Amino acid sequence: GVAIAKCTVERLMAAMGLAGVRRGKKTVTTVSNPKAPCPLDKVNREFRVSRPNALWVVDFTYVHTWAGFVYVAFVIDAYARRIAGWKVSTSATAGFELDSLEQAIHARRSGPDDGLIHHSDRGVQCHTQRQAEANLVPSDGSVGDSYNNALAETINGLYKAEVIWRQRSW
Repeated sequence: GVAIAKCTVERLMAAMGLAGVRRGKKTVTTVSNPKAPCPLDKVNREFRVSRPNALWVVDFTYVHTWAGFVYVAFVIDAYARRIAGWKVSTSATAGFELDSLEQAIHARRSGPDDGLIHHSDRGVQCHTQRQAEANLVPSDGSVGDSYNNALAETINGLYKAEVIWRQRSW
């Protein structure tokens, strides 16, 4: 009967070593190196842009199949809410994410000097050399905060709801 903020409960439970029950097996896909240099967050949770190819958000998710997990990487144009590049792989390596980025770069219709921001959470492998070659402006949100990459998380959820979960098994 006492009103208390959710964040207070989370903090107190963490201090006591308690955790809520989780459904199913937790698959960790965001593994970052806290010592690695990261670009600043140039998006600041503002996913509305005035033109195509002004902001790309990137992320990957996993899909459980009979053969194990497969990983799906997306590059999303924030203006059109369109998937500009994607790749599926049986392993979550930097290569498969780079393939989705390459697909988006080749499909891009605007010039190379347009200041396109490439935004990800810190779990997505950083391809700084390729970003520089393509004149992409890197931007990173923080790990474990889905709001910092909310558009990509939304696309991941829609992909699973509209494609994956409609099928009984993969």
